[in-house]
Amino acid sequence: QAHARTHSICLDTLAHPQCLDYQPPFKPPYHLEFCRHYEKLGCCDQKMDNSIAMRYWDIMDLIGDEAYTCIALSQECSPYAAHLFDAEDPYTPVRHLPGLCLTYCSDFHSKCHSVVKYLTNSRTLLETCEKDRSHFCNLINLSDQDYCYPNVLRNNDLYSSLGKVVEDTKGCLQLCLTEVANGLRNPVLMVHSGDDTHRMFVAEQVGFVWVYLKDGSRLEQPFLDISGEVLTTPWLGDERGFLGLAFHPKYRNSGRFFIYYSILINGKLEKIRISEMKVSAHDMNVADPHSERVLLEIEEPAANHNGGQLLFGLDGYLYIFTGDGGKAGDPFGKFGNSQNRSALLGKVLRIDVDGSSIDGKPYKIPPDNPFLREPDAKPEVYAYGVRNMWRCSVDRGDLLTGYGRGRIFCGDVGQNRYEEVDIIVKGGNYGWRAKEGFECFDMKLCQNSSLDDILPIFAYGHHVGKSVTGGYVYRGCESPNLNGLYIFGDFMSGRLMALEEDKKSGSWKEKNVCMGDTKTCSFPGLINHHHKFIISFAEDEAGGFVHMTVLGISETPTRSPLEKIILPTKPPGTRQPTRAKPTTSAPKKKIPGKTTTAKLSQEKLKKTTQAKEKQINASTKTPKKVLPNKKSLLQTKKDKKATGKPSHKPKLSIKGALERKRTKSLKPTKPKDVTKPKVWLQKIEKTERGVKKPVKSKPKVTVSKKNQDNSKRQQQKENIPLSKKRKLFK
Repeated sequence: QAHARTHSICLDTLAHPQCLDYQPPFKPPYHLEFCRHYEKLGCCDQKMDNSIAMRYWDIMDLIGDEAYTCIALSQECSPYAAHLFDAEDPYTPVRHLPGLCLTYCSDFHSKCHSVVKYLTNSRTLLETCEKDRSHFCNLINLSDQDYCYPNVLRNNDLYSSLGKVVEDTKGCLQLCLTEVANGLRNPVLMVHSGDDTHRMFVAEQVGFVWVYLKDGSRLEQPFLDISGEVLTTPWLGDERGFLGLAFHPKYRNSGRFFIYYSILINGKLEKIRISEMKVSAHDMNVADPHSERVLLEIEEPAANHNGGQLLFGLDGYLYIFTGDGGKAGDPFGKFGNSQNRSALLGKVLRIDVDGSSIDGKPYKIPPDNPFLREPDAKPEVYAYGVRNMWRCSVDRGDLLTGYGRGRIFCGDVGQNRYEEVDIIVKGGNYGWRAKEGFECFDMKLCQNSSLDDILPIFAYGHHVGKSVTGGYVYRGCESPNLNGLYIFGDFMSGRLMALEEDKKSGSWKEKNVCMGDTKTCSFPGLINHHHKFIISFAEDEAGGFVHMTVLGISETPTRSPLEKIILPTKPPGTRQPTRAKPTTSAPKKKIPGKTTTAKLSQEKLKKTTQAKEKQINASTKTPKKVLPNKKSLLQTKKDKKATGKPSHKPKLSIKGALERKRTKSLKPTKPKDVTKPKVWLQKIEKTERGVKKPVKSKPKVTVSKKNQDNSKRQQQKENIPLSKKRKLFK
């Protein structure tokens, strides 16, 4: 069986590691008592500071106060620690003592040679220290005199470059990556719960949410499984499915979280559903399957452009990002859904989930929502004129000054020509369908003097990429050289990009991003490549940075085609196909404080084993069945054009896992004049030039390699009918 692989990758810059643990320097968030000289920029946090202090005083107890000036342990906290201990090359053993300049070493030996035995257990260093000063100093000297101690402290040129982003000769920011998770099927998002457990929750488009512990291990039982209710098909590029997850700001005490997914009503009507759920009262790693309370359902006129982002702002309100309804050009009504403030599609919605309204809604409307008192507008609308925002984030703000805190950044997928990045403001009109990027799309609407739209902070053409994936403003402590940069990507081209703000003018300028060279990323756990299908970015609880990619899909679809889906007559839990009555949102029981690893029951395991055995026996007797009456990709396009929805007899493709191979169809049903699509996974190409979305399949996850050349967009040639259908994910 052919498998595709998905990856989640953590971004770090390591042009040359500055510290003993191969991490770049960072500014400690708290005061350092012992290594105070490196408080502004070094490799110490409070834990390491305390550890070094304890070692220092232990040695001082042995040698007495007369040798006070002989200790240099704090060089481990120096921004230059990697140089001083010869740790830049991961294949060279780390020195026991920091590199000392010859003159300084001679003075050190004459005054402090008796201290060396407490600083190292190296037999060579101990013997030469006692017998031969010259030999000893040659052993601990560094060939590059700029980096030996104390010369390294006096070199202003070296010091001035610390904390700055390392660039290559062409000015490209160099990054290294690490893999953080694998074995996933179309992961569409990764979020943390904000409860100081440092767990990460990864959602698959098919309706599963998995828990990853702080050590990177994944729990056996899913946190949530609503795969039986989520609407998604084996159609490659299906934009429907499980699309959003957000934890309440007070999740630690309330156990409440919110989900966004596609549903099918009575086998015909498609909707998106936003619901509230709670964690189990008995296991903090499992959701209560009977706790679902439907907050809002919105009818979807087409299968694409479903939005899917949920997030809480610093104001404590839930923000919901919906697509414009699908098809091409937002053709619904006179001005389209996005410009129609009486429609909930093509909007940024904002609601208060900590109560219910007097008119029966299971949520309240924030009193300062911009269109609350306008009779022709929905009170939930916070901003409008968006096409299909795929992945938004809240800026944590500068760690010291708080600058930028609370801003909401979004990537909004374009149609024919441009992709854009926006900062969301209350009451803002972001232009679609009048504008696409900075340019006019609908000339009549664009020239309307009342448009008053907000321009994107950045837009790029389809020669760069065709499906933007919104990211984050980096505010982590481990890579201060990325601080303040908005890092995002493009699904179709696989290009990583960064924007830098000019605080004086308020403008944003692109910074090219590329993978570090082999030497730069040769340290343990680092890689300098990734696959191009960037589907989502994430931020961990410590402000770290993660992005996930998808390499391909599995040979066997994870679910049957849409026409074969049988809705359960008795949904699990309290889920209903209509909006639930408002109830109090306060949980009855508090979350237990300890983590318990979920385990499958023996009975369930036995049934699963028996089912697999039956399946194996059946497969040995009869050949695999092919989906009946498969339509070609051209036929699918015609169906979509006519109905706004894809044909439900999709054609499957397989993507090579590690090699950058094109997708090959399982059966030669595709017309000969159509080239094989390359980007078949998690974002959908342009449906009818529409937006992208996740694909639902069963790829594995492993770290893939890709240099950021961004120049060849092989998967979307203009003569391929499929290329105008959908961007594989958004």
